[in-house]
Amino acid sequence: MGRRRLRRTFLLGSGIVVLLLTVGPFLIPVRPLDDTLPPEELADSGSLFEEINGLRVHYKVIGKGPPDLVLLHGFGASLFSWREVMEPLAALCRVVAFDRPAFGLTERPMPGDWHGDSPYGPESQVSLTVGLMDRQGMEEAVLVGHSAGGRIAVLTALEYPRQVRALVLVAPALGAGDGPPGWVNPLLGTPQMRRLGPLLVRSISSSGEGTIRLAWHDPKRITDEIMEGYTKPLQVEDWDRALWEYTISQRIEDLVPRLHEIAVPVMVITGDDDRIVPPDRSADLVNHLPDARLVVIPRCGHLPQEEYPDVFAEEVARFLNGLP
Repeated sequence: MGRRRLRRTFLLGSGIVVLLLTVGPFLIPVRPLDDTLPPEELADSGSLFEEINGLRVHYKVIGKGPPDLVLLHGFGASLFSWREVMEPLAALCRVVAFDRPAFGLTERPMPGDWHGDSPYGPESQVSLTVGLMDRQGMEEAVLVGHSAGGRIAVLTALEYPRQVRALVLVAPALGAGDGPPGWVNPLLGTPQMRRLGPLLVRSISSSGEGTIRLAWHDPKRITDEIMEGYTKPLQVEDWDRALWEYTISQRIEDLVPRLHEIAVPVMVITGDDDRIVPPDRSADLVNHLPDARLVVIPRCGHLPQEEYPDVFAEEVARFLNGLP
């Protein structure tokens, strides 16, 4: 009799737990964000918007090419992170920077707004990069990818080798460990987590400042204007839901074993005090690339283009001038 009672108690307890996990998330209120705006209302005088692959993309263009440069920012950033180097680089070439889906002022579609692959997934971001190049009349371009943007740059070079003339990888996040474990992804996409996910990512509005400071070697140099530039996209409508869609759409494969397939010249840039993507990881990539050089900037963190824009622009210019 005792065993039967214990078994019934166990089954009852398990049923309650399953019920709580299944139904509980839908009982938690998710209040709409206050004071959000359409992306166009947050744009500045240099902003351009164009529909590419069904997505309204925010971008900026400066200079004349060829050569042509396409700048891909990292996670949690936007084309704002290239503000210090776009003009110096435009003295040599045409420079295009755009906000990747889920970031900046690019449109943030919601589930049901698209058919097929998520616009936030890596495959769609590669297609968007090439689509923007085509729209700008670029037969080929040098892709400059920072952190997670470096992953998109590499994937584009692997998928569209004829359209990528060279790569500049800035503290690139290319390893399998640069995202959530693969077994987590199916859980993140459940209806329960799709409901709770936006609540989780809203914490970025309070914790994001700490991450920005961690990314700099000398956080004392971070001004109020810089903080405002990074937090501005948090005023865009549906930014929280879009960031969750981005998170669950990522397929984080280790790209290092495929680097030998890249035949174009590559420059890898890292700061010697990068605490986001350690410099030794960036340095190791050079050993896997057929034609690559490494630049290490002293007293620099995860954002060389912001901490040392003059050095960064000089190194990129030297690299461009040396291209065949």
